[in-house]
Amino acid sequence: MSDRALDVHGEVLALVGESGCGKTSIARAVMRLVEPQRGTIEFLGHDIAHLSTRALRPLRDRLQMVFQDPYESLDPRQSVFDIVAEPLAVHKRTVNPSEKRRVVFDALERAGLHPANELAMRYPHHLSGGQRQRVAIAAAMVLEPSLVVADEPVSMLDVSLRAGILRLMLDLRERRDLAYLFITHDLSLAWVVADRIAVVYLGRIVEVGPSDEVITHPKHPYTRSLVSVIPVPEAGAAAEQILLQGETPSARAIPAGCRFHPRCWRFEALGRPEPCLTDDPALRAETHGVACHFALDEVIDQEGARR
Repeated sequence: MSDRALDVHGEVLALVGESGCGKTSIARAVMRLVEPQRGTIEFLGHDIAHLSTRALRPLRDRLQMVFQDPYESLDPRQSVFDIVAEPLAVHKRTVNPSEKRRVVFDALERAGLHPANELAMRYPHHLSGGQRQRVAIAAAMVLEPSLVVADEPVSMLDVSLRAGILRLMLDLRERRDLAYLFITHDLSLAWVVADRIAVVYLGRIVEVGPSDEVITHPKHPYTRSLVSVIPVPEAGAAAEQILLQGETPSARAIPAGCRFHPRCWRFEALGRPEPCLTDDPALRAETHGVACHFALDEVIDQEGARR
């Protein structure tokens, strides 16, 4: 990710795409849970993609992650207090017992877990799914990071709980000038929570721009297809749906040329132009960037039809 995607304080960047497109792999690379093979990851003025473990250590506490499944990400043998306090010990924050207790309780309260002194003594199996995810958020926030990578943070929760978790995350963003890399397969959710959206296909970003721009003026045929199937709430609104044909190719055998061309409706409509078969388009570094030889320039009106 070399397009300054992580440079903006207080921004929510949503990474969107189908299952298996590489969103979580990008998130893990940003966290250095997997080693990037090439490219750069710019964070707080450093290219962290190739820093040694020792050189990365001073930045680790500024970079935290909230995982998708609150039932798997918490250690069932630890109390809530120990789960939230563990990052303080890992990063050698030298606090005495009374100060540690205050910091942990404050993190729990800010995560909406009341009363903190009671919930801190519980174990994960005593908590609901929403409470577990709030504990995970409290553990991520206790070190006061600059960036939180949130990997599908509400997808495993009941619909009734999702709004509360999203409100919590956005409230913490406002109060702490916090940035999120928000991973989701739900483009409509990304539209609601994110300042910018980056659309991923087969391991690379094919379009990135301000959320409203990406949704109302999608330039890449893949983005246009995703936008076309967003449910339209207005009665009688008839959107033009573009359903992709075939399965996503394997990441082990990425097609030559544009990686989207085997499923691209625009490629077929233009008579299968040669550049799509031979040249992999670069993401043009613009405010609204797109990796496509024949980017769409149509404007989508409120009914989803071309003007």
